Amino acid sequence: IVLAPSKSQELYDFTMEAFDLADKYRIPVIILADGFLGQMMEPVEIKKRVITPLPPKDWIVDGCRGREKRNVASYCLSNEIGEAACLKLQTKYEQIKENEQQWEEYRSEDAQYLLVGYGTCGRIAKSVVLNARKQGIKLGLIRPLTLWPFPDKAFAPYKDKVKGIVTVELNAGQMIEDVKLAVECRMPVHLYSRQGGIMPGAKEIFDFTAKVFEWSAAEEASTDGKNI
Repeated sequence: IVLAPSKSQELYDFTMEAFDLADKYRIPVIILADGFLGQMMEPVEIKKRVITPLPPKDWIVDGCRGREKRNVASYCLSNEIGEAACLKLQTKYEQIKENEQQWEEYRSEDAQYLLVGYGTCGRIAKSVVLNARKQGIKLGLIRPLTLWPFPDKAFAPYKDKVKGIVTVELNAGQMIEDVKLAVECRMPVHLYSRQGGIMPGAKEIFDFTAKVFEWSAAEEASTDGKNI
């Protein structure tokens, strides 16, 4: 499971959630925070931890008196047993995909175009949406909070609704493939990315989006380059 915070509060909250998810599913959980978030200073509310009910640990070795012993060996030469183990894991992965998708939507209810970004990119993309809305452009944002499982459900209402999507990433293009699958390639999906530690600004994201979708009066609608 991969959690992608965009602010210090989420970094704090996700840390507690990560331990619960790892305990619940017995699976590694990664908090994917970029370097910009790691150097950021902002207020954080220290919340009282909510105790989440967790499944019984019927896999631990704690003595077998009064019950059948637990075999924790993972090495077996039987193909049938190996296949059964793989199918069991696959069932767990499908359960995670069904129950643990998380995302945030911003001004997407009537959007004709969408930005998709996670982490600090998602935070900047929100300011792009705000500036576009001030110019009467119906732009919205989907910000994945989980990168795996990828929030496919977030895109279901927009498959036949929006005209196009731009993903904003700090790499050569990874999430764009997940977005294309989520929308079943029913509309154009474009990538705007920076690499080498360069964070994209709000103006350049807006200008790229205006160009690929051929917005009218794009120059007048462009932002002043300040992130909100």
